[in-house]
Parts: sequence; C-alpha cells; structure tokens
Amino acid sequence: MSLEKVGQDLAVQTGNADVGLKPANREHHQGEQNPRLQLGDFEAVAERIGNGSKHWCYLATGFGVATTSQEPPLASIFFRALSLKAWAVTVMDGLLFARLQFALTTLYHFFFVPVSISLAFYLAIMQTAWYRTGKPKYLKMVKFWSKPFLICFAVGVVTGIVLEFEIGMNWSEYSRFVGDVFGAPLAMEALLAFFLEATFIGLWIFGWDRLPKGVHLACIWCVAIGTNLSAYFILAANSWMQNPVGFTVNAESGRAELTDIWAVLTNPVAVVAYPHILVGALLAGAAVIIGIAAWHLARGQHIEVMRASLRFGLFMAVAAGIGTTITGDMQGKVMTEVQPMKMAAAEALWDSKSDASFSLFTIGTRDAKREVFSVRVPYLLSYLADGDIHAKVEGLNDLQAEYAQRFGPGDYMPYVPITYWSFRYMIGLGGVTTALALLGIWLTRRGRLPGNRWFWRAFIWTTPLAILANSFGWIFTEMGRQPWAVFGQMLTREALSPAVPGWQVISSLVVFAVLYLVIATIALRLLIRYAQAGPPPDAPAPSPEAETPAQQLTFAY
Repeated sequence: MSLEKVGQDLAVQTGNADVGLKPANREHHQGEQNPRLQLGDFEAVAERIGNGSKHWCYLATGFGVATTSQEPPLASIFFRALSLKAWAVTVMDGLLFARLQFALTTLYHFFFVPVSISLAFYLAIMQTAWYRTGKPKYLKMVKFWSKPFLICFAVGVVTGIVLEFEIGMNWSEYSRFVGDVFGAPLAMEALLAFFLEATFIGLWIFGWDRLPKGVHLACIWCVAIGTNLSAYFILAANSWMQNPVGFTVNAESGRAELTDIWAVLTNPVAVVAYPHILVGALLAGAAVIIGIAAWHLARGQHIEVMRASLRFGLFMAVAAGIGTTITGDMQGKVMTEVQPMKMAAAEALWDSKSDASFSLFTIGTRDAKREVFSVRVPYLLSYLADGDIHAKVEGLNDLQAEYAQRFGPGDYMPYVPITYWSFRYMIGLGGVTTALALLGIWLTRRGRLPGNRWFWRAFIWTTPLAILANSFGWIFTEMGRQPWAVFGQMLTREALSPAVPGWQVISSLVVFAVLYLVIATIALRLLIRYAQAGPPPDAPAPSPEAETPAQQLTFAY
C-alpha cells in the first residue's frame, strides 16, 4: 500500500481531509519504489487526528496491513496485531487514560452529591415540621435520615477534593488557560458556600439539646442553603466550559482573562442548568427515601415513621419529576442555541431537518450513521430545540462543515452513540422513577399500604434508578461537549499536561480505582447498616450532662 493510498484511506475513514500525510512526513521515504509507513509516520498522522482513541483502528492501515476482502485471509491476523500496537502508541500519550480517570472520579463523586444536596433540604423540611408540631415522628425522621445524609456528604467532600488535584496534575494546559476565569467561581464556592455548610453542619450535628430549637433549626437551613450555593458556583464554572462568556484571551500569554464575573455567574447555560440539576438531585434524594422506607414497610417495621417518610418521598419525587421535564425543556432550547452539535448528537441527526421527530428507541448501523429501525414521536425534536414543531434542527454533517470552516480542519463531532444513549437513559430512568412514585401515591392513599411484594420491590429499585438518571445526565453533558474542553477555545487534547507520561496516568488511575472501590465498600456498608437499623427508639434522649463523650459523638456517625 503506497503512502498516497494510506493518506486517501485515512481521510475517507476519519472524515478528516487534513490527516493525509504531508510532504514533510515523506522525506525519509524519498527514493523508495513503494514506501511503507514507519512508526514516525504513524505518530505524525495520530498528531493530526488528535482523537487517536477514536480512530486508532484506522491507523494500523499505515503499516501496510491489508484490510480489503481481496487480500489473503492471513492479513487479518496481522491487522489485529498491528492494531494493538497502534492502540498502545496512541494511548500512551495519556489522553485516553486521563479522560478515563477524570470520568471515574467525577461519576463516583456525582453518585453522592445529588443525594447530599437533596437530603439537606429534606432534613430542613422535616425538622421544621417537628419544630412547628412537636410530633415525635418528625424528630425520628430527622435523626434517621440524617445518617445517610452525613455519609453522602462526607464521601462527596473527599472525592470532590481529588477532582481539583486531577485538574492541576493531568490537565495543566487547561489550568493554565482557564485559571483566571475558572478560579473565581471555585474560590466563591470554597470561601462562601463550603465554609457556610461546613460550619453549620458541625453546629447542627453537635447542637442537639445544646442550642435553642429555633437556632438549631436555622443551622440545618444554612446547611441546605450552603449546599445549593456550592452547586451553583461549581455549575457556573462548568457552564463556562460549555459557553465561555465574560473573558478575553491575552494575546501575549495565550490565557483567558476574566473581564466580567457577573457574566460568568449569569451565563445562560448556568441559569437553566442549575434548576435542572437541583430538581434532578431532589429526585435522587426522594428515591433514596422511598427505597429505604419501602424496605422497612415491606417487613412491617417502624410503620408510623416509615409510612410518613414514604409518602413524603413519593410526593417529592413526583414534584421533582415534573420539574425535570420543565427545566429540561428550557435547557434544551438554550443548548440548541449555544451548542447545536450537542443537540444534533443527542438525536444522532446527521442531516439538517425541519419538522424533526424524536426517537425513543433506535437501532442503527455500527457506525451510527444510518438508522435501521426506530420508534419516534413526530415533531418533538423540533419543539425541544426551538419551541416550534416545524423548526429546522441543524444536523451533524452541516455543523461539522461549519465548524471546520470556523475553527479549521478537524473532527468536531462528539462520540454519537454515548451521547445519544446517555440522553435517553437519563430521560427513561427519571421517567420510570416518577411513574413509580405517582403509582405509589395512589397505592398508599388514605392510610393504605400495598399488599403485593412486587410493589415494594419496585419502590426499592427507585433508589438506583434515580441516581443513575443523574449520572447519565452528567455523562451526556460532558460527552456532548467533546472534542472541546472549552467550547470554541481549547480542544480536550490541547488541555492535557505535556510533562505527564502515560504510564503515570495509568498507574494513578489504577490506584484511584482500587481506593474508590474501598471507599465505596465502606460507605455502602455504613449506609446499609444505618438504613436497616431504623429510626431511634421512643425512649427520651438523655440530658447532655448524663452523656459520656462517646455518646455525645454517636450522632455524628
């Protein structure tokens, strides 16, 4: 296979006309009758493609390996062997594993964050009900649900700190470029929101029977406010990556410099994404309450407290489910305006179309470029994108051509299968959770409890469904932005730390995976232990003077 043929094949297979070999890459082949690509040629091609993890299988062609049906069957063996070699070269630069590591830690962190955000708010409501009515069941609810809240809060804090170190170590070019802008909302989160919640959560934990009831109630409300402020500041930073505003790029340093903090904090993406994230978190927290309460009620345990908890969780889940629908619609329209490629990838819409339908389920070809079978809702995609059922929605191919002209040659499409399916898993799992909650409200009306064990099992399964719906939403948000780290400003491959070799990223990935597995095991065992223990007994709590130091600390754990 000649160099010219390799360049042509690579251009066709990757959809990137710029990946063909340049004359400079042919210098050491001059004089050869039928030259073959060397490792240096391959590295040059990989450099042009950039997203090597996506196209590595095509690059093996550069070693002269036959891939056509006319070649001898033995060639396929060489193709597989050399493909593995090609894969090793492309990933050892660390990009693939740096992305995997950040994905692992982010998703792990995000398992706990929505639950802690929502439970803080729910605890404030429950304690307010106890403060106003004095009914013991509300106090028992507060003390019982505080334990999963504290566990999730602690794990969320620990895993969140790791993310900041990863940004600095694996993504130093990103840190250098965005530091002046990104640092402002993160500093506000740490100095204002986190300090607020950390201070008052300590007062709330150790303030039982020591602080006046009203002051103690105010503490948990401050915690709830702090967790929500923290979420907004972090989301404002992330929204800047999706839609950078309020900055200018210094021509000398090549860094983004903040010019308008208010523009960053009122970014249209942040303004619509925050309520969507919030109601999604409320859905996850409500599902945790539903699942644990259903487990106890299925066994006939703690009926008074658990039935009240179940009904509370069911109503909150339905309200949150409706909220995710409304806020998701708002977010979709803003996303179409600032990131039309993400909306096109969410539907795998390759060509621009008016009166566009939305596919609930699709079976496509292996390259995801042609539909084989689908179940569709007419006009829905056009409405989601623009609020008009006849609106035109831009397709991936048209946007790719536009971006190539605007930003230069390259592949600007996200990985469509992940973007497409994560969007549907988010909607589907959230919808199932909401539907089960609505069914539960009906089945538990007027003091009733379902007698069929399958209903209880379904209620218990709402817990992982809602948490996974939140996680798939985050996957969609981040994968749909690719290949950009900062949309229109910095590609993900440009954000990587140049001085960190791939083997170091791989080793830290393995260490984090093992460490997080240990933390998950401990956290899950604690959650199961406290969930199965049930609410505290009816006996009155001892006075502070009668408690031992160990007893005083018991509630904190």
